Amino acid sequence: MRDEARAERQAEIEEAAYRVVRARGYRGASMLAVAREAKASNETLYRWYGDKRGLFRAMVESNAEATRTELKRALDRGADPLESLETIAPILLSMLLGERAISLNRAAATDESGELGAALAAGGRDSVLPLIEELMRRGLTNRSIVAPSARTAAEWFISLLIGDQQIRRVIHAVPAPSKAVVSARSEEALQAFRKLCSG
Repeated sequence: MRDEARAERQAEIEEAAYRVVRARGYRGASMLAVAREAKASNETLYRWYGDKRGLFRAMVESNAEATRTELKRALDRGADPLESLETIAPILLSMLLGERAISLNRAAATDESGELGAALAAGGRDSVLPLIEELMRRGLTNRSIVAPSARTAAEWFISLLIGDQQIRRVIHAVPAPSKAVVSARSEEALQAFRKLCSG
């Protein structure tokens, strides 16, 4: 199967897995259930993903890909950290409050095995935070950011941007934000971050 066709088929399988996990939770989202929903063979899923953990880890990584890509782009071109955050903030916020991330977080909250939570941490936060931290380190070096450490600056930025919005989405307390809401919240977070950390 050509790379493009395989990527398209994997996207269809992963979308089917989201439907299954919303309906059945992580425990009920077996490889067979996902295969049936995706109209794919069970053998294909095991060949491509290894097992259920591999499938959900791939889903988490895929969901965070746009944020990682933008962060790597900013780091590669040596862009101004504060200017880079203007682009990154709405992408990160949209991802974290989007239906995919919220579906996975809801399923992880009821997964007693901890498998899905571990996948969320590894493929999401643990892969994105170091890139934000590196961006902050550059800001500390060029003195555009003032903070006790790059890690602290990264944590402050994430806290200002997300606050309690993700958990409120998980518990159905707030709806998915519109683009206008994401844009406004990102701008407010960046203004607060500049006041807190501008050099």
